[in-house]
Amino acid sequence: MTIGETDLATLLRTLDPVLDGNEWVFVRVGDSEVPKYMPYALASFREPEGMTLVMPRIKATEIEHSSAPMARITLRVHSSLEAVGLTAAVSRVLANDGISANMIAAYYHDHVFVPQALADRAMNCLRGLSRAGNSFDPRAC
Repeated sequence: MTIGETDLATLLRTLDPVLDGNEWVFVRVGDSEVPKYMPYALASFREPEGMTLVMPRIKATEIEHSSAPMARITLRVHSSLEAVGLTAAVSRVLANDGISANMIAAYYHDHVFVPQALADRAMNCLRGLSRAGNSFDPRAC
């Protein structure tokens, strides 16, 4: 049973991006550090090299392996995990404006992490994508 929207045109038209006010970082922690930092994690992923956590920058000041500050943009459209093309459309429009995007799909929404300094530009790109829907020119951001 599909939960959420799967039609790409509808997804793009109803993206409804919202920027949260936090600074986030992606960190790599060893197994022994997981219990200490997991309570602060927004997301986690286990890789052979260690556990990656997405957590508030303020809680990660002691961690050696940390990304630059990121902003989180939540796409408030209820997208299906089976939807095709949403991640590609969002990452393409941001990439064409020189903005890196690290996307995490959760059960109800997709979350886009962009460099903190480029958050406003990214929001403008995503609003433009939503206004234009399928007719959006990804170079016009």
